[in-house]
Amino acid sequence: MTERRRSAIAVLLFALTLVTTAALGSRLALNFRSNLPPFDLEHDLLVFLDLVRQPSLLLHGLPYAVSLLFILLFHEMGHYWACRYYGIDCTPPYFLPAPTFIGTFGAFIRFRSPVKSRRELFDVGVAGPLAGFVALIPVLGIGLAFSKVLPGIAQQGEVHFGAPLLLRMAEMAVFPGVPERDIYLHPVARAAWVGLLATALNLLPIGQLDGGHLIYAVFGERHRVISTSFIVALALLGFVYWPWWVWAPVFWFWGRRHFAVFDIEPVGRGRLRLFGVAAAVFLLCFIPAPVLYNGGQGLLP
Repeated sequence: MTERRRSAIAVLLFALTLVTTAALGSRLALNFRSNLPPFDLEHDLLVFLDLVRQPSLLLHGLPYAVSLLFILLFHEMGHYWACRYYGIDCTPPYFLPAPTFIGTFGAFIRFRSPVKSRRELFDVGVAGPLAGFVALIPVLGIGLAFSKVLPGIAQQGEVHFGAPLLLRMAEMAVFPGVPERDIYLHPVARAAWVGLLATALNLLPIGQLDGGHLIYAVFGERHRVISTSFIVALALLGFVYWPWWVWAPVFWFWGRRHFAVFDIEPVGRGRLRLFGVAAAVFLLCFIPAPVLYNGGQGLLP
């Protein structure tokens, strides 16, 4: 495939993802304005059909869509520019549109040439999550500034969204003394929530996820043992949130290996400190039970 064709596909996928995220964002915006529960599984996904009759709905969803794509694009461009810096051939970022309650399956790039050293692998792996994390901080701040207090809103409707540690800390700073169940997140803050979830999932120390790259760069062949341990931990977490039982077997069969990097020179003290920063970011972003029915049943994000 030529470079021009790859770029055209990347642009097309980005445009389609802008449509699907804006469609979902239009429902989030309507529900927010009307003080309705953030998401209604029975009705809100119908917005993708409503677009055929009323494309102007997309305009109302742009704050959510632009905020979310800003975060995801920063993440992928972190990887992309790190690859360019080291002369690693890679694809442009490919976004994945999806008619789901976040509007996308995320984005990815692919290596098209070998990674020559653990230091290169570490830098490419860490650049994406840290860039995305930096991007989501202002999005979260702006979103919380437009959020509001609505008593009991989290207990209304059928879907409840879990709160990562960073979001809860930010809510306590912006809305001191207000219970989590009474805070209604603006769609822009909801985009930051998706960014937090995406950052945590990418930093899982498994396989060839970003976290898996970091584990291999730092610990080498012990990567397989560490990955296996975290897959088992996710399986145990499935007793709290059953969708982890879907992900755990996937990771077990496809996520315990990593491609070999033959230059085994240690990454150095500076990168080890950055590894600690990445671990802290993971803890701030991880959500044990991302999406639940209010009755307690888990949903896949």
